[in-house]
Amino acid sequence: MQVITRLADLAEPQSYDVVVIGAGGAGLSAALVAAIEGARVLLVEHTSYVGGTTALSAGTTWIPGTHHSAKVNPTDTLADAAHYLDNAVGERSPAALRRAFLETGPEAVRYIESQSEVQYRPYAKHPDYISDLAGSTLTGRALEPMPFDGRLLGELFALIRPPIPEFTVLGGMMVDRNDINHLLGMTQSLASFQHSLKIILRHARDRLGHSRGTRLVMGNALVARLLYSLAQHDKVSLALNTAVTDIDRGADGVEAITLSQQGQQRRVQVKGGVILASGGFNRNPALRKAMLGEVDMSWCPAAPGHTGQAQELARGLGAHYGPSHGTNAFWAPVSLRKRADGSTAAFPHFVMDRAKPGMLTVNQAGDRFVNESTSYHLFALRMQQSLAGGNAAADVPAYLICDARALRKYGLGMVRPGGGGLGPFLADGYLTQADSIDELAGKLGIDPARLQASVARIKAYAESGVDPDFRRGETAYQQNIGDATWPGRNPNLGALTEAPFYAVRLYPGDIGASTGLAADVDARVLDGAEQPIGGLYAVGNDMHSIMGGVYTAPGITIGPGLVFGYRAAKHAVARARS
Repeated sequence: MQVITRLADLAEPQSYDVVVIGAGGAGLSAALVAAIEGARVLLVEHTSYVGGTTALSAGTTWIPGTHHSAKVNPTDTLADAAHYLDNAVGERSPAALRRAFLETGPEAVRYIESQSEVQYRPYAKHPDYISDLAGSTLTGRALEPMPFDGRLLGELFALIRPPIPEFTVLGGMMVDRNDINHLLGMTQSLASFQHSLKIILRHARDRLGHSRGTRLVMGNALVARLLYSLAQHDKVSLALNTAVTDIDRGADGVEAITLSQQGQQRRVQVKGGVILASGGFNRNPALRKAMLGEVDMSWCPAAPGHTGQAQELARGLGAHYGPSHGTNAFWAPVSLRKRADGSTAAFPHFVMDRAKPGMLTVNQAGDRFVNESTSYHLFALRMQQSLAGGNAAADVPAYLICDARALRKYGLGMVRPGGGGLGPFLADGYLTQADSIDELAGKLGIDPARLQASVARIKAYAESGVDPDFRRGETAYQQNIGDATWPGRNPNLGALTEAPFYAVRLYPGDIGASTGLAADVDARVLDGAEQPIGGLYAVGNDMHSIMGGVYTAPGITIGPGLVFGYRAAKHAVARARS
């Protein structure tokens, strides 16, 4: 693989079989499939890193029916998965697209694993998010990328987008959920002590020669495996810090693109097709305002390259967005904190705190308004109802509140479990602490009586194990992100009894676009007459989500990104050869 750091080094004329715009998970996957097929590939990335939001994520890849699924859930079938999606998504997306995804998924996973360094393993238990719907399952559909030794990348290691710093420990050591459990239990278990010691010593050696740890897990591992695999193909070129400013369409479809970098421009011929994988519109101010309303861009924890520029070029060729069905993005509650370098950390509250016993969420009146154990997408959607109604003061920001026991055991947002090192978080206002619920209410500007009533209700619900207000902890998904070791009646419910008490502010953060360009089963972008634009494809968040804005399961952006990247690349390579 050739890495093009200066566009001036790209001699003219140049011709490629396939050009991929965007080097996130979907773009890397499409480029890799095209390379495996023997195509000459140009991968164009707007930023200085590869990986996009995939590199910041858990890397979970939701693809039912794979050979991995059979290892942990042999009774699950594609018919079951189709039934689940029909129930969850219904008419919000074309059934033909969902069928193509399900039918191609197992083939795409087997293909890429057999011909590259990309390797997965199934989660032991990772339920579909709407686990009370028929067709859902508790395990087998969510795949996890295998950890990867970043040292194998050599100089290319520096190209991997680093994880969110607040998700690392000890100055850049990546940890997944398994590591966290071992680190928290290292004084209670010999196995946990040995595991923890091994990864800590590895990290210490890494820091002697690297700016961060090279033991890569989750999304960083997936991106590294994709990049390492691409590097083994000499007909692949990667252009960083490069924008696509024009797409030329001839009589038979797309035939060329124009690249721009620091005043330099190059026109590149395209034989097979251009695959858009730029990550969506979330960092485009105008599109963001139109699509997401009053949701501030600083609340977005996604990668910075999602400018919507590629989508705008496609729309200039006649492309259009798919229909919105209530939301144009996928969501998570986030807490915000200024970093030392002046940037804002938007920390997604996925599974580690809000669903645990001893936690509750209230609005600015002091009332609970949401099931704290629902999926992060539904949680943040509920927060936005006040924004949509013009009453931003009601639920944004909301307050995630816990007692001292819960903080020690689970942490709170960017505050690590253990209960130590609170000083900086208290000093900058990220964390609020008080010796009583009334004092906490006063510091947050909440009605003390109403907050006391919310805390009292949670205590009563924890004793009975039933939350009649929001049904917290009733589904398999919710119980899975609770605390299985909790001695109470409900793994998601526990009283707040031990002072001091703590709170962080929550905001609805968009983690990726669900609305994208309308496309067919081969990811070919459609025009206003619903006909394919020859040689133009969209995958990842540039493609309209087959989930129709419903967050059905973990990894429902990365999974379809891989599958439709596979289909698009195969189609584009065949087009180049014809």
